[in-house]
Amino acid sequence: MATIIDGKKISGEIRNEIKAGVDELVAGGHRPPGLAVLLVGENPASMAYVRSKTRACAEVGFHSRQINRPASISEEGLLRLVQECNDDPEIHGILVQLPLPEHIDSQKIIEAIDPAKDVDGFHPVNAGRLMVGLPGFVPCTPAGIIEMLVRTGTETSGKHAVVLGRSNIVGKPIAQLLARKGRGGDCTVTIAHSRTRNIEEICQQADIIIAAIGRARFVKGSMIKPGAVIIDVGINRVEDENSEKGYRLVGDVDFDEAEKVAGAITPVPGGVGPMTIALLLRNTLESARASSGLPSSLR
Repeated sequence: MATIIDGKKISGEIRNEIKAGVDELVAGGHRPPGLAVLLVGENPASMAYVRSKTRACAEVGFHSRQINRPASISEEGLLRLVQECNDDPEIHGILVQLPLPEHIDSQKIIEAIDPAKDVDGFHPVNAGRLMVGLPGFVPCTPAGIIEMLVRTGTETSGKHAVVLGRSNIVGKPIAQLLARKGRGGDCTVTIAHSRTRNIEEICQQADIIIAAIGRARFVKGSMIKPGAVIIDVGINRVEDENSEKGYRLVGDVDFDEAEKVAGAITPVPGGVGPMTIALLLRNTLESARASSGLPSSLR
């Protein structure tokens, strides 16, 4: 049976490190890190995620500001809010909760964020810096995955990693992180997606599988090489008449099958999810340190 990679435990360790960093920053006479979260509309999943971020900020000593606006807000109005946060010295990180209403161009909003406050790592400047190997903000889920691999002692150098999915949020950046030199990298990386042929055979060659394809239980036990490390990024709702909500959350990996074959695996929930928030906090701390003229650990 596979070893369970406990994202809650690892993220707790990182949050403790962040709390210590905040205490050191404030003791040195600097502002505490400030995170502004812009929430447009009343999407239940987005609202729940924003609440969890707000709680996490409070736990580590951040100044947080949640800015709620109705779904009817204009694109121009949202751009003005972003600019106000760009100009606010108390705010070190800006997060615009996605998805946005259809009448708003999400990419335009992302590009309006000051790259120095783009703690989600989605701005083209930060994406470009990642591409060429310069320090910058890395999207939080991929950064969290690398932390999981490193902190569990997973060997990545020379290993074959298969990334299922090619999104700008997970697939593309995690592929670049795994391929770059050094800590948590030096992998040979294959990106597979909906148009990939022979995807089962490709997965069977992988030492590490990052499943971010958005299809419930897509990765079956038969697709996994014995002993492989499985990182499940997927969050999918499936009907469950035994649940009070009428559904339960499952990943992109068939956990029951995969657990019998893999060497290590992340659960859903409790795996990658907590890591995403922890790395958002760490990015915000690094932004606060940089704004105070202190050295950064970004790479």
